[in-house]
Amino acid sequence: MVYERSKTMVKQTVKQRIIETALDLFQQKGYHGVSIDEIVEKAGTSKGGFYHNFKAKDTLLYEIHAVFISYVLKETKVAYERHDSPIEKVCAMLYAFTNVFDLYQRHITVFYDESAYLPHDYKIIIKEKRTEYRKLIEQVIDDGKKSGDFRENISTTITTMAIIGLVNWTYKWYKQNGKLTMEQITVYFNDIILRGICTEQGYEQALAKSHLLQSSN
Repeated sequence: MVYERSKTMVKQTVKQRIIETALDLFQQKGYHGVSIDEIVEKAGTSKGGFYHNFKAKDTLLYEIHAVFISYVLKETKVAYERHDSPIEKVCAMLYAFTNVFDLYQRHITVFYDESAYLPHDYKIIIKEKRTEYRKLIEQVIDDGKKSGDFRENISTTITTMAIIGLVNWTYKWYKQNGKLTMEQITVYFNDIILRGICTEQGYEQALAKSHLLQSSN
């Protein structure tokens, strides 16, 4: 049993090392400019180690996406379940979304720059995951409209896509060594969103809960 456990740990280490190496190389040379041989050599593993973890190079590209979308989905669900009011839920869910730019900025940059090369089957899986995330946002918007926190006359679909669109392209301009932290930027995002969707009473509630619109930095 000890031997089997150590083997699993080695496998996980090799997989992560391959992903990290691929991220470096894809950023330097682009997806098509990098071969599996080069990834294997730089990662200090073998082709057997590569194919044990990935069926092909496009599987590796998909896994790069899976790392950060899985994180976003998990943390968004936790945020939805942890908080009571729709206002707190939407703010916490947005923090879960934006935090990914600190944790997985390279993954996001590489994926969006190279995603055109993914096979159709992988694109379908990714679409399903994004749909799952979109439905979580739609749910909290509907919750807020029913509770009176959000305006009844806003479109749930348009509001959801506006929120996603506001945040999605952050990876293009966000710098981890810039003037503002991701947490501070998210405070701006939250304020913009709440001002647009809240009823007067709902926004007053948000202001009363100062932690929603203030950074800890």
